[in-house]
Amino acid sequence: MVKRLQIEVVYALQGQLDAVSLRLAEGCTAGQALEASGLLERHPELDLRHERLGIHGKRVSAAQALADGDRVEVYRPLVIDPKEARRARAARRRRRPR
Repeated sequence: MVKRLQIEVVYALQGQLDAVSLRLAEGCTAGQALEASGLLERHPELDLRHERLGIHGKRVSAAQALADGDRVEVYRPLVIDPKEARRARAARRRRRPR
């Protein structure tokens, strides 16, 4: 009998979260979980060959084997560099009247 793993696959969009819970065979990978989730069909902008994946906040490859309870996350490209965003916030605070 093949052991089944409880896996969640999530893709965060601006203002919404697309999350899918799956039961997959032991030994499946992060890429296989993404394919099985249906997210690639619902979000045509996603491409398994180029997507950045993570498990519980840590970057992994699509070939990463999964464990029971893993949460596979699909990371979107950054809109702005985090350092630039911090600089812009600091500049706005300096310009505020006191």
